[in-house]
Amino acid sequence: MTLVRFKNRNRPFSDLITSDFFDMEDFFDNRFWNKGLVNENFWNGRSGEPALNIKESDHHFEIELAAPGFDKKDFEVSIENGYLTIKAEKEVTEESEKENYSRKEFSYNSFERSLLLPENVLEDKIKAKYNDGILSFKILKKEEAKKLKPKRVEIA
Repeated sequence: MTLVRFKNRNRPFSDLITSDFFDMEDFFDNRFWNKGLVNENFWNGRSGEPALNIKESDHHFEIELAAPGFDKKDFEVSIENGYLTIKAEKEVTEESEKENYSRKEFSYNSFERSLLLPENVLEDKIKAKYNDGILSFKILKKEEAKKLKPKRVEIA
């Protein structure tokens, strides 16, 4: 009797998975497969988007976006159709020439993130600040939104 390997055309990795050289644990832990090539300390696991925190108080919202390594001039922030859009680009080039060699290094980082603003905010009063790698926003609420308190519902 001869054993013949079954090929399943619906499983694109079937040859790889049945290989003696395939390491299942490594395959699913691989950064490229799970998250793309991203730095977990900076990005939030989604390719191209920095992590952010959103806090709400009675009078305003606070947004903090982690963007280390950028300068204030690298950001472009806009509000259009109720969306707050944050874009940043930074390109760094370093060159040196010595007698026997020359070296040129460069890097390019960019991201874009859009947030839908609630209807109860004052879009024209948004303030932004960049300090120590954190881009922070303070977004004031409209007066009628400040007055609304949660309504208690009685259970019968």
